[in-house]
This record gives sequence, C-alpha cells and structure tokens, in this order.
Amino acid sequence: MNEKAKLLEAIAGKNRGLLATERDKVKVLSAIEQLEDRNPTPKPVEAKNLLEGDWRLLYTTSPGILGLNRIPVFQLGQVYQCIRTIEAKLYNIAEIIGLPFLEGIISVAARFEPVSDRRVNVKFERSILGLQRLIGYVSPDRLIQEIESGKKFFPLDFSIESREQQGWLEITYLDEDLRVGRGNEGNVFVLAKEKG
Repeated sequence: MNEKAKLLEAIAGKNRGLLATERDKVKVLSAIEQLEDRNPTPKPVEAKNLLEGDWRLLYTTSPGILGLNRIPVFQLGQVYQCIRTIEAKLYNIAEIIGLPFLEGIISVAARFEPVSDRRVNVKFERSILGLQRLIGYVSPDRLIQEIESGKKFFPLDFSIESREQQGWLEITYLDEDLRVGRGNEGNVFVLAKEKG
C-alpha cells in the first residue's frame, strides 16, 4: 500500500478529525509525514493549475473548524477551501447542518501572498455567517461568485481589518486530487479536490 492510500485509510471514518482519538491523531500525523516525504510537486505554490479549485476537507486538527460541531442542535457539514489563484484569494466555507430550514453557512474570504515555494501568507478580509436558505446558498462556487459581485449577506457580513486575522499556510503535499497543508497554529489539513 502506498503512502497516499495509507493516509486515506488512517483518516477514514474519523469525520474530518471529530472522531479521532489521541492514538488516531498520532497514526494520522505519521501517515501525513510519510506522504510529505514523497511530495510529487516540489514547488506547490507555483503549481497554480493544481492548486486552483474547490477543495473539500477530509481531516484536520484545527480546533477552530472542529469546534463548529459543538453548537447545540447543529453539526458540522462539509467544509471547503476554495482557491482562486489568478486573484490570489481563498475562501473557507463551512456548511452547518441543523434543524430543517436552519442549516447555516460560515464563510471567510482571504487574500494570500506567496512567500516561498511552499508557503503563503494569508490575510483574512471578510466573514459571512447566515442561514443557507436566507442567503440563497447553493454551492461554494456560487457563493464565491456572489461574494465577488459585491453582494451583502444577512444577518452577518463584515470586513476583517485586524492584524491578528493573519496567518500562513504551508503546502506540504500536492497532487491532482489531494493536498496536505500545515498552518501557523500547528494544525494539519488534508483536502480532496472536488471534480468540477
């Protein structure tokens, strides 16, 4: 079994990390490190054709993302990171599943700036929080089109100006359908490219 298959097996059934025990986390981290050693894309930041697109989160250790599952009567649905390389923008979109008609959406828009072959600095610019039905949420791509067209969303849509809302993301593995990254807070992210 190759390293990619081993990682996918290690994260299977872990619900993006929500169900991972401490032992699971060690096993997944080991599988990630083995995969990173075989990164087929030595300069992932320059591989715009591979980076571009909508990526679905398979696994993370990020408490910020996993904590979204702790909202009473709601649970974390799909989570996406959508990269638009020409504009140097990325969009984090979390679908929140709940009672009928109360499904939510949490989105953060950011700009990124390459600082090395593997790392980008990220500056968060805008946050959107609302009910999917009220904002007319259909898909990540459609939401991004509406954000870029200047649409304002109800009830919460605000600019992020703070210097604290900055970070970096290092891409440690990238191929045509899998991306692994590490963030400035020590978290890992494993994402699969959505077929478009």
